[in-house]
Amino acid sequence: MNVIRRRGWEIPERELTPEHLFFNRRSFLAGSASALAVAPAAALAQRVTDAADLPDPSAGLYPAKRNEKYVLDRPITDEKINGSYNNFYEFNSTKNVAAQAQALPIRPWMVKIDGMVEKPIEIGIDELMRKMTLEERTYRHRCVEAWSMAIAWSGFPVAKLVEFAKPLSSAKYLRMETFNNPKVAPGLKQSWYPWPYIEGLSMAEATNDLAFLATGAYGHPMAKQHGAPLRLAVPWKYGFKSIKSIVRFSFVEERPKGMWEALQASEYGFWANVNPEVPHPRWSQASEEIIGTGERKPTLKFNGYGEFVADIYKGMESGERLWA
Repeated sequence: MNVIRRRGWEIPERELTPEHLFFNRRSFLAGSASALAVAPAAALAQRVTDAADLPDPSAGLYPAKRNEKYVLDRPITDEKINGSYNNFYEFNSTKNVAAQAQALPIRPWMVKIDGMVEKPIEIGIDELMRKMTLEERTYRHRCVEAWSMAIAWSGFPVAKLVEFAKPLSSAKYLRMETFNNPKVAPGLKQSWYPWPYIEGLSMAEATNDLAFLATGAYGHPMAKQHGAPLRLAVPWKYGFKSIKSIVRFSFVEERPKGMWEALQASEYGFWANVNPEVPHPRWSQASEEIIGTGERKPTLKFNGYGEFVADIYKGMESGERLWA
């Protein structure tokens, strides 16, 4: 096979080739054996840098039309505040993770759909988005650490992914898995965490109207520190349920054990964090601080979304079972 290496004065292929093909070409060339043979460490570093710096080809899909069904009782959190106060343990365990998260390459990004489905597939994120209709929703979110934000997400309902995947009737849960690449995310080298990050939803939760897969926020593609290019947003659960940078959806019969549940089930159970009357083992869940304001408000059961989700948890509204 002849490999054409263009000189600096020649017209770049980027001007001639469709963008999605360009991304695949860059990924292939960056990973070629010849590049690694010349300078393995330099080639690897350049490959990560090049992939991380590529523009997001989905930018033209934003801003998406807002769904006015979902309204807020407070202003949307300022994007600068939201973008600089994040949890992303794959990179580090502090809230100051935005700069480090920029190393995450988000194209190409393949999403695997498997398990108890009619036909397992692997699909690129851009093709998946083309098969869905993006919309914007404004949601409140409350962290188990007792702080809260309000965010304008863009994306599509989890129910649409379920419909697209065609799960078998015997599937009871949706297991989600995040990326696992220690070369770009140093937190993944910390062996005391049970990587990769796993989270799960019951099929009743996954098909609930509120369950949302976000691809963007604040009218543009998702910032990397928020979990680009695809993350979960469930406003009635506290923050640890919102898995980031998803690469796999598996429909399964047995309940998945999320990462935080695997670490400390007494604090982060599958059904946990829907009732402020059930305190966290180490602090009260009765109130929350709205980030950026210093204001504290009483925590609402189901974060105020009870009309949408309370029926899912009948018989589990209080007591130890929420933490089991």
